[in-house]
Amino acid sequence: MKTSNRRSVAGMAAAVALTFALTGCVTVSTGEQMGEHGGHDSSSEEAAPMSADARFAMMMIPHHEQAVEMSDMLLAKDDIDERVTSLAERIKAAQGPEIEQMQEWLDAEGIGMGDMDDMGMDGMGHSGMMSEGDMQALDAAEGEDAARLFLEQMIRHHEGAIEMSEDLIEDGEDAEMRALAESIVESQTAEIAEMQALLQEI
Repeated sequence: MKTSNRRSVAGMAAAVALTFALTGCVTVSTGEQMGEHGGHDSSSEEAAPMSADARFAMMMIPHHEQAVEMSDMLLAKDDIDERVTSLAERIKAAQGPEIEQMQEWLDAEGIGMGDMDDMGMDGMGHSGMMSEGDMQALDAAEGEDAARLFLEQMIRHHEGAIEMSEDLIEDGEDAEMRALAESIVESQTAEIAEMQALLQEI
């Protein structure tokens, strides 16, 4: 073999070895390696895995925001049982500050809500979330029908939040997020019992 050919082969071997050395510590899926149009996306290789705590906050924020929106819908209606309006007010009063707490936690971690798409979370869905049709039905309902629909929907919504919180309690590592999840389980479990009782009475 000529000297130039030996050098070429040696150079290729060194390049291959360097490639394996650089990529051996990074595990990425094919979807992460390829950009939207099939191009290489180096930022995906450099991004740290999304922690359970961050995923919880990023998914619970829109979940809470919908609960606040549902409560606002109900509170804008006339002829609603006072016990149901009181519950809606308490849900807003509890979940508004929790939204702020989770947003501040994400900000401190340097995580933006836009990272949900970057981390492949966009299509995951949110447990217990109401569909657009559900929200339209609540918006159109009146009086006792609206009160009952609100209770039925919010029970499902709370059940989803409890499920998400229990997952975080099991998998999370951040003390603040775990404490918040535990508080959500406790408070919303009590509210579900209250709503089930109200459904039997109105």
